[in-house]
Amino acid sequence: MPSLNLGNQQPPIPLDAEHAWRTTAERAADTVLFFDFDGTLAPVDDDPTAVRPAPKVLAALEALAPVVQRVAIVSARPVDFLRDHLGGLSGIDLYGLYGLEHSHSGGETVTEPAALPWVPTMAELADLARAELPAGALVEFKRLSVALHWRTAQQLGPTVEQWGRAQAERLGLRVQAGRMVLELKPPVDRDKGLVIGEVVRDAGGAWYFGDDVSDIKAFAALRARSAADPGFLGVCVAVANPETGREVAEAADLTIDSPAALGDFLTRAVHHLT
Repeated sequence: MPSLNLGNQQPPIPLDAEHAWRTTAERAADTVLFFDFDGTLAPVDDDPTAVRPAPKVLAALEALAPVVQRVAIVSARPVDFLRDHLGGLSGIDLYGLYGLEHSHSGGETVTEPAALPWVPTMAELADLARAELPAGALVEFKRLSVALHWRTAQQLGPTVEQWGRAQAERLGLRVQAGRMVLELKPPVDRDKGLVIGEVVRDAGGAWYFGDDVSDIKAFAALRARSAADPGFLGVCVAVANPETGREVAEAADLTIDSPAALGDFLTRAVHHLT
């Protein structure tokens, strides 16, 4: 059974969400709340441009932001997309493209300098994918990465994956697998785990909410921080899904049924922290 690290208390006690929130309330000013976007704050859609946050999510984030150290969205989406889809929320930090971009509390978008030379390569790759992949595959160009989706044509999965991995090897790119998507990105050392590891260095606690395999690196960063500091409170939460949900849930402390259920969960958390 998963356990909750409450500092030097021994033995560890079983993790209970209500208890974890009460413990978080005692150190709210030193706690960071991290969220993935797709599949976590928002349901996955056949059209990746059509997704919207689940009901109650935005109101809960707006209420939580002033009472914790930071609320941060860490996503494969570009920062501009996140900004547009979070309804102009203030006081939220945005980390886009696995940390290749970031914006703090509504400030300007900053791009990882090492990634900028790869923009032309990504544009050419997107054009090539549109020309060579079969109809039904969706090519999402994100300036610093290219995502190849097959959600609406699941039989194309093996073909798209084989093509994408071959291109990554040819161009020296990194590959991130996900929920019926393969993303190709520059060979730059930025991922969700590195972002979380940097942000929590001076924090007293953190929660991370995610649904996909890339979020397991974020969970690992919280585990590492807890191992290094017994006083650190780290809670890893998986949002269930039929594709990667089991793997993610096995790495988490808690599992929530859906983005809609997360909206309800966060609304209850507001009452504990405010």
